[in-house]
Amino acid sequence: MSTPSEFRIAAAPISWGVCEVPGWGRVLDARTVLAEMAELGLRATELGPPGYLPREPADLRALLDGHRLALVGGFLAIPLHEHPDAALAAAEESAALFAACGAEVLVLAAATGLAGYDERPALTADQWRTLVGTAGRIRDIAASHGLETVLHPHVGTHVETETEVERFLNDSDLRLCLDTGHLLIGGTDPVELAKRHPDRIGHLHLKDVRAALADEVRAGRLAYTEAVGRGLYAPLGEGDVDIEAMVRFVHEAGYDGWYVLEQDTALDEQSPDDVPRRDTARSLAHLNEIVSRLSAA
Repeated sequence: MSTPSEFRIAAAPISWGVCEVPGWGRVLDARTVLAEMAELGLRATELGPPGYLPREPADLRALLDGHRLALVGGFLAIPLHEHPDAALAAAEESAALFAACGAEVLVLAAATGLAGYDERPALTADQWRTLVGTAGRIRDIAASHGLETVLHPHVGTHVETETEVERFLNDSDLRLCLDTGHLLIGGTDPVELAKRHPDRIGHLHLKDVRAALADEVRAGRLAYTEAVGRGLYAPLGEGDVDIEAMVRFVHEAGYDGWYVLEQDTALDEQSPDDVPRRDTARSLAHLNEIVSRLSAA
C-alpha cells in the first residue's frame, strides 16, 4: 500500500532487537536488518546504537544507499546531569555524522549512567539544572550542524514520569520525541500530552504496549528488560495505545516530521529470525490503514 507523501514513515534497528544495552539479546546482521526494512517498503531509518552501523560518513552513506534508505537521525542516550563535557563531545561526534548523512534530528535521552534501564537514581536540584543546561548546549551543537534536538522521555532515564516530562517542558525549550510506548509506561497519556503541548512535538516514535505489563513495570514489580522479553511491546493496533488517535491528532495539528515504527524487541537464541520483520510488517499495515482513512477524510 502506498503512503501519501505528507506521511514520512521510517523504521529503527531496535525493532529488530538491536539495542545499546549490554546483554540485551541476540543481534541480527546490519545488512539483513536494512534489507528487510527495504523489502517492507520503508525508505528511511534511525541509526541504531553506536557501532552497529558504520561511523564513517562515507561508509554509512554507501551502506544506506545500497538499500535505498535515508537516515532520519539517531538516538543518543547519555548522562546529562554530570560530566557535561563528555556529553557535549558525544553529541558533537553524533551530530556531525548525522548531518553528513543527510539526517534531520538528534534524539536525546537523559541516561542515568548505569547500564540498562532497570534502575533510576534520584537527582538533586543541582543535577536537574545541569541536565537541562547540558540539553540546551547539545541543542546548540546540533543546530550548528543543521539538526534539531528532541528530548526523548524514556523508561529508566531521568525524564520518565509525567511530572518529569512537564518539568522538562517548563524548564527547557527543546521539543520532545513523543514515544507512545515509553510515555504510557512512564504514566503519561501520549495523546493528552500532545494535546497539552502541540507546539512541542518534534519527533514521533510509534509503539503499542500491553498495558498489564506496563502496569507491572510502573509499579516496580517487573524490570523493564524482563518485560520487553515477555512481550511488553505489541505490533501497532494489537496493544492498548490508541495509535490512531495519536496519529490523527498530530497530523491535524500540522506535524510534518517522521513517524518512526519503533517496537523495542529482544531476541533470544530461540527467537525465529523472521519475528522482527513480521511484526514490523503488521505495524506498517496498521499505520497505512490509519493514513488511508485520514487521507480519505
